[in-house]
Parts: sequence; C-alpha cells; structure tokens
Amino acid sequence: MQHLAWRAGFGESLPVIEEWSHKKRKQIVDKVLIGREKDKSATLTLANPPETPDVPKGQMTKDEKKEKRQMEMQGIKDLNIAWINTMVNSEHPLREKMALFWHGHFASRSSRAVFSEQLLEVIRTNALGNFGDLLTGVSKSSAMLEYLNNKQNRKAHPNENFAREVMELFTLGRGNYTETDIKESARAFTGWSYDADGNFVFQEKAHDAGDKTFLGKTGDFNGDDILKILLENKQTAKFITAKIYKFFVDDMPDDAKINALADKFYASNYDIKELMRNIFMADWFYDPRYIGGHIKSPIELIVGLRRTIPVTFEKEEVMLSFQQILGQTLFYPPNVAGWPGGRNWIDSSSLMYRLQLPQMILYDKESDIKPKEITPEMGMMQYKEQATAQVNAAFKKQFNKKIKTDVNWQPYFKEYEKVSRENLAATITDTLLLTNKSVNKALLDSYADATSRESYIKSVTIAVMSTPEYQLC
Repeated sequence: MQHLAWRAGFGESLPVIEEWSHKKRKQIVDKVLIGREKDKSATLTLANPPETPDVPKGQMTKDEKKEKRQMEMQGIKDLNIAWINTMVNSEHPLREKMALFWHGHFASRSSRAVFSEQLLEVIRTNALGNFGDLLTGVSKSSAMLEYLNNKQNRKAHPNENFAREVMELFTLGRGNYTETDIKESARAFTGWSYDADGNFVFQEKAHDAGDKTFLGKTGDFNGDDILKILLENKQTAKFITAKIYKFFVDDMPDDAKINALADKFYASNYDIKELMRNIFMADWFYDPRYIGGHIKSPIELIVGLRRTIPVTFEKEEVMLSFQQILGQTLFYPPNVAGWPGGRNWIDSSSLMYRLQLPQMILYDKESDIKPKEITPEMGMMQYKEQATAQVNAAFKKQFNKKIKTDVNWQPYFKEYEKVSRENLAATITDTLLLTNKSVNKALLDSYADATSRESYIKSVTIAVMSTPEYQLC
C-alpha cells in the first residue's frame, strides 16, 4: 500500500496505510484516482502576478527592462513555491503527481510568469483527463509556442522547432516520422501565435494554406489537423504509455506490459485516468521487484518529507535552493526533453545533500554544499545567458540565508500513539522505507534520544530519513 501511495502520490501516513490494508484494491484505487471530496486545490494562481508595463519593450529604458525581468523572475519563483505547497497540502496527490510527470513531458521555460502559470493550469486541469485535450491545450499555450519559436513560424519563413518537438517528444517519439513530415507539419502550424496576455491567436495571413502531405495523408491541414492525425496513430499511445510506465512503474521497459496498456489507452480514446487505473489495478504492479526500485526525484523527496512531517519555512524561497542543488528546479528544465530521471538524479554532491536534507530541515543544521548552475539552452531565443546568470545569482543569494523552520511534530507523534515503545523503531522504519528494511533497528535504538517518547520518535524518524534507503520508493 505504501508502494501505491508513493507511486500515485508522495507517500501516506501510517493511519492511512493501516486503513487501506483493510479495504479491497478497487476501493483504494478509486479513491486515489478521484482524490478526496474536500479537495479545493484544483486551481493554482499567483497571489501577486507581475504587472506588465504598457510601454513596449523597444521603448523601455535599461532600468525599466531590468525591473521587468526581476518582476517576472520573482513571479516564476512565487509560482514554484505555490505549486510545491499545493503538492504538500493537496487532497488529490495523484493529480499533482501526474502534473509533475506532464511538466517534464511538456518541458518548457518562459521568461513570463503568467505564461508559465497558464501552461501549468492547462497541465493540472487535464492531468488525469483526455490526452488529446491536454496535447491541444499545451500546443496552443503561449509558453510552449514561445519556447519552441512558433511565433517565428510564418508562411514565408517556416520554423520547424515546434513541429519537430511535437512529434519527437510529445507524441510519436524519435524514428517514427521523416524530415518531410517535419517540414509539412511546420507549414500546418504557421500562424499559431499568442498575444501579450498569453492568449492563443491564429494569424491567418501568416498561415500556409496550401496542401501538405503528412504521415501519408494529404490535405489543406492546419495545426489542429496535424494533432488529430498524430492521435490517430497508435504509436502515440505506445510512446506515451512507455513514458508513463517508466515514471510510475520501472525504468526498464517491459514491451508486453506496455503494449497491452497502450492498446487499452488507444481504445479508450486516450483516457489518462483509465490508463492509470489499469496500472494500479494490475497484479504485476505490486510485484516485489518494482517496490523500492525508483529513485525519488528531488520534488518527490522534498514534498514527501513535508507531507510526512508538517514544516513551514520562515523564508519559503529556500525550497528553490533545495531544488537547484538537487538538480530539479520547477519551470527550469535542463532542455526541451525535460529531466532524464532515474540514476541521473544521483551524483556525489547531490547524494550527500539528500542525506543531509532531513537534518537540515528538521534539526536546523547547515550544509556547505553549493547549488548547481542552471545553464541556458542553445537555440531558445527567449532564454539568453544574461537571464540565466540572473537566475543563478538569485538562487545563490537565497542559498546563503540560514534555514529557519517551524516543525509541527504533534500530528506525526499522534500517528504512533498506539505503537508500543519496544516496537517504535521497527514501525517507523517499516513505514518510511520501502526497500532494504534490514536497517539495524538495534543500532537506531542505541543512537536515539530516549529522554522522552517524543524525542525518541523524532530522533529515530530523522535517522531513518537520513539513510540511502529513504531515497528509494
């Protein structure tokens, strides 16, 4: 049950797991898929969105441009923190987990906070809905059209960036289309643009209205037609299913399982919720070889810890430093392919920091590990080296501030109130770890603070969270 809780969310408390253990799998999966009735976190908006000056950029002074960049950067930081807090407090963790997956699948960077906010809203709204609706919404978002240069895709001067990535990364996967398909679909996407507020705009004069031949079909196709043809291709269902399988089940693909799931996904007209139901209801999903075989992403690690132990930060921006040091900063993917995941999350510095993180947050300890640099992505016009340097400088400035937290241990202590003193170490270990539960409980006991029951629970919990095994789920 903890395996399901981590793969479909960010872990669950001991009482929830005990409650689940007395119910049928279908009841639990149904609950996971729909969330709790009182969930009110469906909409996520910036409390103080940056105000865009009416002055055209070309008429701004140097200081005005700098101020605008700083405002937009702060807006993206605020959006990052708002989403993290939503994940921590959500009554529908699967929606946030799916949104996190799609955030990496439809990776983009934008210099405009409102553009990033709009794209995130499209992703979260459709995270468990219909993939066709999600694909269309993302493809028409200002953030994606900006990121992949489609505003420059005009009849007289085609730009193929958007068309290429729609096939390579969003639908078919590399090797399932030709260069001609890229050129012809790029013509179909001419005229797809956006206004200053981030609304989708079709510029008819920029659109190539001639016939195109795409994936064996010929016609006067527009962008919507191209997306429809891509969805009609079963390879899209297989490619998406394979990526979801890797994210939610195992890094090593299993063609038989993926093909069976993809067939059902395609037959359901790309119903994402049904695909997830088929995964979570499958007997093989609970095979011991899949349990504890997933390295937590930095976001999973941070959110999971905070959902286990309620904690607030005096300066919430410190979560940005956590993300940067660990190698996953929301809204700043390394490139258009998103974060590679798996073993790529771990290197010598990030592993040491991961092991220190519970003590830093829950014991207010300091670390001397510095954040990694965010690098500009070549070819993306809106994301220049100057902006990248500003982002890194802002993160480093935040990193140098002392971490001050307010940890609310009482709800956590209450979870273990019925556990006997002699069974506390074993129960805590079994609840927090999904793999290698042979952690020496006697050793834990010898190093624990036994001055009180609460001190004992606290010290054992932090010790278990500081083990390499806690990095896995």
